[in-house]
Amino acid sequence: MSPISARPEKPFDFSSRVSEPSPGVFFVEGPASNWIIVSDDSGFILIDGGYPEDASLVLRSIWHVGFKPGDAKAVLITHGHVDHLGSAAHFSEAYGTPVLTSPAELAHVQGKEKHQVTLATCILNAWRPGVFSWLKHAISAGALSPKPVAAAEAWTPERLRELPGQPQPISVPGHTPGHAVILLPKAGAIVTGDALITGHSLSRHTGPQMLDAMYHTDADEALAATHALDNVEASLILPGHGPALKMPLSDALAALRS
Repeated sequence: MSPISARPEKPFDFSSRVSEPSPGVFFVEGPASNWIIVSDDSGFILIDGGYPEDASLVLRSIWHVGFKPGDAKAVLITHGHVDHLGSAAHFSEAYGTPVLTSPAELAHVQGKEKHQVTLATCILNAWRPGVFSWLKHAISAGALSPKPVAAAEAWTPERLRELPGQPQPISVPGHTPGHAVILLPKAGAIVTGDALITGHSLSRHTGPQMLDAMYHTDADEALAATHALDNVEASLILPGHGPALKMPLSDALAALRS
């Protein structure tokens, strides 16, 4: 069983950080990255899981919305960066929860590959506004001690259709080689991970945008990959960073590219 940190926690107001922008879809705006709880009559799933040191917050957010963490049907991972994968190992080891990701991202999630911004790159960029404070938080949140999930599996469309919300993955490589967004068709929502965000400590504005280029494996590919979403119908955007946004996805993409 992976341990949950006993470090003193900063105050976290669940009443303001946890929202239900669509029935059965709970958006949790974490200290630096977000996670989503999706439920229906068959149970619930978790999408992404914060930094390693966010694990206790993830568990408490699940209790907050009325579920037991050990009852999760699966944990879906949009991509294997440490700020999205953080609590997944706990679910796998403590409860035997299936941890699922795209076939192209599987080696990253299992810890066999690494596609993370390097500490050296961060130090070289530390003079830029926001980078030092972001780096300080990332280190305190466990960025230097990632927790890969050796038992992670590649999802299949058939397996995903059996899960709460019937999630549908869409490949958008570039941020990482196997990054995927997850459409929740019944909710009219899309979980965009880091393919499209609405805010970040390095950004001076909120609204649809790309992450800073230093975080992408290939920034040009990441932007080009958003065209895979051009014909996707969704009116609720649930990003990996920044607030949830009720806006047609087509309008958000137009704003991102402007």
